[in-house]
Amino acid sequence: MKAKHRFSLAVVILGLLMTGPFVVTSLLVWLDMKEAERSLLTGLLMSRLPVGTMMTLFGFVIGVAVLHKLFKQYVEGLLRMAETLRLMLGANRNFRVAPEGPPEVQQLAQAANDLAQQRDVLMDDVDAQIATAKASVEEEKNRLAALMSELAQAVVVCNLDGRILLYNNRARLQFKALSQGPTSVAGGALIGLGRSIFSILEKNQVEHAREVIRQRLTAGKTAIANFVTTTRGGQLLRVQMVPVLSAAGEEGEAAMSGYVLTVENITRSIELEARRDQVLHSLTEGSRAAIGNIRAAVANLIDYPDMEPELRERFVKVVDDEAAKMSRSLDQTMNEFSDSMKTRWPLEDILGIDIVAAAQRRIEDKLKLPIKTEGLDDALWVKADSFSLVFALLFLASRLQDHYDPRELRFRLSSNGRLAYLDLIWAGQAMSSETFYTWEMETMHVGGETSPLSVRDVIDRHGGEIWYEREKAAHRAFFRFVLPVATPELDNEQEERTRGKGRPEYYDFDLFKFEDKSIDLDRKLSELTYTVFDTETTGLEPSKGDEIIQIGAARIVNNRLLRQETFNQIVDPEIPLKPESIPIHGITEDMVRGQPNIDAVLPAFHEFCEDTVLIAHNAAFDMRFLQLKEERTGIRFTQPVLDTLLLSAVVHPNQESHKLDVILERLGVTIGTRHNALEDALATGEVFLKLVKLLEEKGIVTVRQALEAAEKTYFARVKY
Repeated sequence: MKAKHRFSLAVVILGLLMTGPFVVTSLLVWLDMKEAERSLLTGLLMSRLPVGTMMTLFGFVIGVAVLHKLFKQYVEGLLRMAETLRLMLGANRNFRVAPEGPPEVQQLAQAANDLAQQRDVLMDDVDAQIATAKASVEEEKNRLAALMSELAQAVVVCNLDGRILLYNNRARLQFKALSQGPTSVAGGALIGLGRSIFSILEKNQVEHAREVIRQRLTAGKTAIANFVTTTRGGQLLRVQMVPVLSAAGEEGEAAMSGYVLTVENITRSIELEARRDQVLHSLTEGSRAAIGNIRAAVANLIDYPDMEPELRERFVKVVDDEAAKMSRSLDQTMNEFSDSMKTRWPLEDILGIDIVAAAQRRIEDKLKLPIKTEGLDDALWVKADSFSLVFALLFLASRLQDHYDPRELRFRLSSNGRLAYLDLIWAGQAMSSETFYTWEMETMHVGGETSPLSVRDVIDRHGGEIWYEREKAAHRAFFRFVLPVATPELDNEQEERTRGKGRPEYYDFDLFKFEDKSIDLDRKLSELTYTVFDTETTGLEPSKGDEIIQIGAARIVNNRLLRQETFNQIVDPEIPLKPESIPIHGITEDMVRGQPNIDAVLPAFHEFCEDTVLIAHNAAFDMRFLQLKEERTGIRFTQPVLDTLLLSAVVHPNQESHKLDVILERLGVTIGTRHNALEDALATGEVFLKLVKLLEEKGIVTVRQALEAAEKTYFARVKY
């Protein structure tokens, strides 16, 4: 029986106790009296009944007030204490019972706090022992995570249902770059823990590769399969699959618990190969006619040595025209091939002193020219193609040796902000700008080594610059190569690493056991995938024209909040912001100007949270904004929605407030920036995970049970 029902029953009992004995006694006396006595008694009672009734009612009211006071202090106070104790046992072990109410209740609260303190000491000791026991396992796990994270090749590990249970940074960035759908609005691709790989790769090709591996395992061959597939954006991917075998090492289907995919984008290389094939084809086909004309003209000149001068001149002109035509074709082909070579070169991070050392060895070995160094920054990293850059330095050194015969050359390496300066220095005669320009533009060749590129081509490929300068005081001159300094990629990854307080966790090996059952309301709360989200808006009245200005969301997979798999997008509301709301959410007119509108953002968010249960705090408010856009965008959110405000009221019905700030404090959850959609969503996700444990204590373990319990709370009646 609920507390309020027990109070009502107590009031009824109090009324019966106050009036019952009098009524029963009066009835017995009345039945024993004679008629005359009854008439006399009736007259006396009628004259004095109002006063007695008033006194009885007054006493009843005082009794109810005293009873209500005692009920609040002892019954409801003890119920709140019980909820707090459950908080300490499950969601927030650092929470303590406030010593309030009558002295007896305060003593009980203090005793409970003392017991909680002793329990914390014991739990800390147990946790320390468990941490020591798990240290070696965690070390191996983190080592694997670090190895996978830093691999230069995209790696994705899936279970047999095609659900992703591991991916590294390279895969994340590669699929993010490949995303051509609406998710590109928020800067993310649909790769994440628990998601299906079939949203990225063709399912039939993956299943065929699995069949190939199964056959190779049966035949005792190396279990590996390769295939090429096309993404939604038309990119070509080369995929290699190897199986994840069971610990027992059995062969056949039972041996495979998942598979590892290595993915490479080969679109660019295929385009380059096709381009080179086209260039070679045009060269051969274009030259065939010219060679035929030249051969015919030469044959006539040889066969008829005494032909007339006018006719001879005509044949000679044919040879000349066709040779010139072939020369132009060869030059054009060489230029195109040179451009193709430039696009093929990768720029890698390399220590500047390593480039200097390589160039020094090449020049001394090839030209026998002494090399010295000065002012080398040995900690400077640059982005460069070392082979082409060293060859350019060798070429310039060769030109200097041929024209100015320096006694020695010097290298100098320094930095200026995000630029690196690599100087090739010599002492001697000055050179003209025309000579420098000629060297810069001509095709490079040193001895028997040639390249179709010029120094300018190499510099352009590096996105740098080269110039010639004089040091008049020292009677020296130098070529300065301006190169980009190697710096870490500044993208959302850095922000996510900071938010995650460590290496991003892109793996969850427990997902090997995950089965795709879509959204089953009778599954356990801890087994489903969720999208926890929040919105920031121009105001609090969606039905009166207020609009969404930010949507933030994160995913919960396998009972874990994935802080690296988020959706965060500012939205242009296409209406002026209310000045009074700006200090609350911190979003200004300048921040929303130029951002995508809700027509572009809502489909992206819908795809992000597809096939998941939605979670929000005061979800009726956020869902109302989404529902009002259904007709405009054609996007409908049909999945179940859980509200942490209602779930908090379910597990803590005797608490006075269920605002997010109060719940965060009650459950011991910290938040970065309040009234930021993504930060609020992440905090709401932490709250939900703690509420799941408290709901289980009340016997609420499935989504259906949680929805039914939430609908019975008072707050479920609020409409927007």
